[in-house]
Amino acid sequence: MSNVKSIIHRLRPREAALFFGPLALVFAVYYFFSTGFLLYASVQRISMALVNGRWVGLQNFKLLLGDPRFLSAFVNNIVFACVSVAAALTIGFFLAVTLSAAWRGKGLLYTVFLLPALMPLSLVASVFRTMLEARFGAVNVFLTDIGLEWMAQSWLIDPTFAYGVVIILFVYIIGLPILYYTANLSTINTSLIESAVIDGAGTWRLFVEILFPLMKGTHRTIVVSTLLTSFRAFDIVFFSTGGGPSGATEITGTYVYNFSTTGTNVGYGSAAAVATLLVTLVLSGLHMRLSRKDEQG
Repeated sequence: MSNVKSIIHRLRPREAALFFGPLALVFAVYYFFSTGFLLYASVQRISMALVNGRWVGLQNFKLLLGDPRFLSAFVNNIVFACVSVAAALTIGFFLAVTLSAAWRGKGLLYTVFLLPALMPLSLVASVFRTMLEARFGAVNVFLTDIGLEWMAQSWLIDPTFAYGVVIILFVYIIGLPILYYTANLSTINTSLIESAVIDGAGTWRLFVEILFPLMKGTHRTIVVSTLLTSFRAFDIVFFSTGGGPSGATEITGTYVYNFSTTGTNVGYGSAAAVATLLVTLVLSGLHMRLSRKDEQG
């Protein structure tokens, strides 16, 4: 980042404009047009043909807040976000500290937990879905081969099991929080840890009373970024369960997608998208503010 800033400072204003101008213009047109159209459509009753729209004001938003399916999807967003945050602050923190130590098995843990952070989440979710198919999925085939066929389940058909599958997926994709923690651990003064060990501090006390409080700024960043990722987790849910069965695992992203492909009122789907966008904008703003505070601190 510092190299990029130094290059920008060396560029004259005209050269900088010529260099960044075309890309900035493309992004500005794309985002401003799409956002403007979304806001315009959200206060209209308009069909998929996008003609002859009728102004309805906030009626779409009132209908949205009264729709049990959307409220259920929003609750699912909250639940999955809380699970992700809890997993990041506990499992992610423990794994980061474990991976920072020199031992033979850490290469395997790096592969298992950090590889999904480098891959498209849609691919990870698709692999999970293939493994958990009822008839030919790897999990049920393995259970049958070792004589535990009674444990084979319709993982993606039963609402309870499907909900559990999505939760496991959100727990599994904690590679980015692990990277945050690993980066912060490398900046910690090791003399503090050595002093604690000399004073007789056990492993648990070292984790909870020394290392965890030292990474308060990283905790804040991870909480906000994980919440933001959970509200943008369309690909995780869509490519694993599709929001089913019967909407059990649906989130706001899949709700908007499913309605936009089957509904007749594009304005209502746009209102759902605007509501989701507002939540993510608030989380993004909070994330930027905390990141700036950490840099200044």
